[in-house]
Amino acid sequence: MRTPDLSTRQLRAFAALADQRNFTRAALTCHLSQPAFSALIGTLETALGTRLFDRDKRRVQLTPEGRLFEGPARRLLEDMGSALENLASHVELRKGRVRVAALPSLAAGWLPAVFAEFMQAWPGITLDLHDALSDECIALVRSGQADFALAVPGAGAGLSDLSAHKLCADGFHLVCLKDHPLASETCLTAAKLLPWPFIQMTRNSSVRQALDAALHPLRLNAVFEVEHLATVRGLVEAGLGISVVPALTLFHFRGAVVTRPLPLPSLTRTVHLVQRQGTSLSVAAQALHDLIVARLGNRMLG
Repeated sequence: MRTPDLSTRQLRAFAALADQRNFTRAALTCHLSQPAFSALIGTLETALGTRLFDRDKRRVQLTPEGRLFEGPARRLLEDMGSALENLASHVELRKGRVRVAALPSLAAGWLPAVFAEFMQAWPGITLDLHDALSDECIALVRSGQADFALAVPGAGAGLSDLSAHKLCADGFHLVCLKDHPLASETCLTAAKLLPWPFIQMTRNSSVRQALDAALHPLRLNAVFEVEHLATVRGLVEAGLGISVVPALTLFHFRGAVVTRPLPLPSLTRTVHLVQRQGTSLSVAAQALHDLIVARLGNRMLG
């Protein structure tokens, strides 16, 4: 037997008549004329292939089949009501969840203020943050574990299935001790970095990739290769070397170290907003996406 196509109007009419046991009162409840209401009940019974109500001049009551249908019909109406209410809550940003993947420098330094602004405006939205290097951020988007990412895709990132839009360009700064000779150097160049012990980031970091590309074929005098900017700071503070870091990470470097812009035209990294291609963001995710663009989009940091 083919499952009949039923409308919510038919189900509401059925529930109203089951409650009121009177066509006139049930029609008023549904804001219909009595003939239109009677026709609606008739089409429902025809679709189901059975009578749902016994009616005479004095009363209306459910048939055995009507009583069998009543429970499922009311549950269908409740489920539809819940689904519409839940959708409205998401559309109106009263509830929902947004999952963001971001570079650690953004996740720790700049993004928290944007999250705070967003959550103050829409406190019902839950935000999930994955702080990771670019390759992992992109993998989280590709697997559907993040709605979008703030990342610096490398040359071999393979983004054919993703959409990547430029968000901002991040300049680089030298970090060294305040009494280091480079701290007072009037004209910083790449060549002047070469003699000094250098604290490198790991090869899979966007910082290292941008630095290697800009300085090639020059080779820095690397004495340490580390994963975390906090480690870079500690080693620089201990006088074990100098380093070069993006502007977005400078919140790590305050106090005993000095930071100076490094004016190398080729030394920048471009932060992208990455999301799945051909897939719409949820209303909540789009709202956060747009706020991030408004706060950081199209800027040159340096």
